[in-house]
Amino acid sequence: MSSNVTLIGNLVDDPELRFTPSGVAMAKIRMAVNRRYQRDGEWQEQTSFFSGTIWREQAEQAAESLQKGMRVIVTGRLEQRSWETEAGEKRSVVEVQIDEIGPSLRWATATVNRTQREDSWGGGGGGGQSGGGGGGGASAPAARDDYGPDEAPF
Repeated sequence: MSSNVTLIGNLVDDPELRFTPSGVAMAKIRMAVNRRYQRDGEWQEQTSFFSGTIWREQAEQAAESLQKGMRVIVTGRLEQRSWETEAGEKRSVVEVQIDEIGPSLRWATATVNRTQREDSWGGGGGGGQSGGGGGGGASAPAARDDYGPDEAPF
């Protein structure tokens, strides 16, 4: 099961930052999505809870900048995960593999700080207002096919 979704809701916990054995950052996100509708002239409210995972630099940035109670917008893919407990019971859960997350600006403001990237892009990692940085412009990132068992190739 894989389906693209956009969710808007409130974080029920601070993002939980962890690192895989190979050092890859991941953050667990839990959020509540409220749906309000009218039935027979009365307002009804329904709350659904979703868990999701975000990886690498975004995980670290989410853990640093988002807090419990904040309204966020999440885009990602729904994925179902199944397992069997030690008692032999079958379990299943649908989670969001988060591609993007950010604060909702409907009832809040945000200050955006652009991060420095230290990856395989050219240009010396510079930036600033000139947009260039010192070395010959940006090139495409190098292809990578050496992902570990706890890393998802995006």
